[in-house]
Amino acid sequence: MPSEKPTGGPALADPEASPPTPTRTTSADEVTGLDALELGPKRTEGRAADLGRAVWSSAWPKLLAIALVIVVWQIVFLAEWKPPFALPAPLTVFEDLADLVVSPEFPSAIAITAQRAVTGFLLAVAIGTVIGAAVARFRPLRAAIGSLITGLQTMPSIIWFPFAILLFQISETAILFVVILGAAPSVANGLISGIDYVPPTWLRVGKVLGMRGLSLYRLLILPASLPSFISGLKQGWAFAWRSLMAGELLVIVAGQGSIGSLLQGAREFNNAPRLLSWIIIVLLLGILVDILFNAVDNALRRRWGLQQS
Repeated sequence: MPSEKPTGGPALADPEASPPTPTRTTSADEVTGLDALELGPKRTEGRAADLGRAVWSSAWPKLLAIALVIVVWQIVFLAEWKPPFALPAPLTVFEDLADLVVSPEFPSAIAITAQRAVTGFLLAVAIGTVIGAAVARFRPLRAAIGSLITGLQTMPSIIWFPFAILLFQISETAILFVVILGAAPSVANGLISGIDYVPPTWLRVGKVLGMRGLSLYRLLILPASLPSFISGLKQGWAFAWRSLMAGELLVIVAGQGSIGSLLQGAREFNNAPRLLSWIIIVLLLGILVDILFNAVDNALRRRWGLQQS
């Protein structure tokens, strides 16, 4: 009788069969290296393409708006609504703008105005932060001057210039005085609003962790109020910039060729192209600072998990 093959136990190896090929697992380090070698350029190109699309999607609406403004401007010029010496053509203004940018007066004017703006704004931030923190901390102080801060914020800055000239004469101090009065209330209100919206639970947790007095403000309240505080800073800068432009038009300091003084000089000589060129420069500077504030705001939102990277 033929013998039966065993049904249990391990299978016997066939001596004539070829040995199995050993399998090799790829480590995580090797996979990372492979990605870096083979996929790195593709990823870099993909990121560059995504960045280009993001820049274009953000830029084309602004470019379209500028093009529409230029088209309307050209139509109004061709319609002869005003004589050319009062309302020149866009091409004439752009040619004058190109000459202005390469002129020796341009960098000095930008430097003088920028120095005044930064100095006044930083002083307004320091004063507004101290006042805002004090008002938010002490209820009697809020009842006394809380409404006063809001009232100062709503006042047009230009009405302070006669009083500033009376106090400080025609000087840099008069301009800085009005810039600070225009910006500090917005900074203070932004901080007060941010502190008011800090959840009470956070304050109790901070006190349980041993935070008291200045440490509670420095480690918990001020960081938690940053979103509203940055909004207050942005609004404060807008008030400071407008106050500065009004001040430079009204308070012309001898030997200080700022943007406002040169703009006023162009008006006195009926130089409409130069006048509009300076207006365009002021507009572009305002847009640039707004972009910087938006970048800071977006970075804060990403850090708080409110916006994707």
